[in-house]
Amino acid sequence: MTTNTIFKTALEDRRGFVPGMSPAMRALEGVLAEIATTNIPVLLIGESGTGKEMFAHRVHQLSLRNGDPLARISCASMNTATFPRELGMDPKGQAELRRECAGTVFFDEISELDAACQRTLLYALPDGMEESRQGSLTARVISATSRSLDEEMRAGRFRSELYYRINGVCLRLPPLRERKDDIPLLVESMLSKHAGQLGRPRPVLSPRTLRMFLDYSWPGNVRELENVVKKIVALGDERLAVAELGDAPREATVPVDAPEVRVYSLKAAARAASREAEREMILKALERTRWNRKRAAQELQISYKSLLYKLKQIGVQDTEAN
Repeated sequence: MTTNTIFKTALEDRRGFVPGMSPAMRALEGVLAEIATTNIPVLLIGESGTGKEMFAHRVHQLSLRNGDPLARISCASMNTATFPRELGMDPKGQAELRRECAGTVFFDEISELDAACQRTLLYALPDGMEESRQGSLTARVISATSRSLDEEMRAGRFRSELYYRINGVCLRLPPLRERKDDIPLLVESMLSKHAGQLGRPRPVLSPRTLRMFLDYSWPGNVRELENVVKKIVALGDERLAVAELGDAPREATVPVDAPEVRVYSLKAAARAASREAEREMILKALERTRWNRKRAAQELQISYKSLLYKLKQIGVQDTEAN
């Protein structure tokens, strides 16, 4: 059995989750494996269509709460009347009900919450520095946004306190144009999926269509790719389905007959991604505590000596930390 076959078989067991084989997506999968079994909040940042909801489901599936439901809250549709009820509160913000039935709560497009809803959510989230107060959310929190929350905070549209509360680990999902090595694998999975759902024969794409897929910039990311693949299956004619791509602007790339398939060490990628995630968490803790290393160590729940060792590992000099 080849490496590709083993990898695809593993993906089939993951309820259709197809992260891809590019270095970026393998690194993300390595980080997911490290953080999924913890309760640390996860913030997913990526352009529209990059698969943020799919990754939220992936974190939930790998977590110790996967036997409980995942509750999705569409923040764009929330207001001061509906949002407290979604969180299990009465309209006055009193915590009467809890989302104890939910193993994970996914806040989709959290940047869409208005100021009042942000304040409500901030009150509902445990602060991590004390025992959870009565009525605070007990579910694992995953948030997603297609906007830059740094810019939203600078513009005064997003509360910095809420940002630090939801940003335990930040995962940035790359757009499809930056991971084109994954397109053939994604297409294979999508063809099988939609052929089964629509009860149609599974098409075999021509080299010309695959080359067109590799040349196209995919502004709508994975969602746009899936819509095109679904159309191919439904119409049974790839020429009609991809006609619109032929008229669209292409990237200035050299056409290739087939993508280069490279073999990477998943363990090495996971270790590298884990180190990068740990470095980011340490630096953010130091920023939040204004580089007070003792307070940062307490926030990270490690000893002061361990923090000093890790600072040396990640190349932060003592002069920077003082």
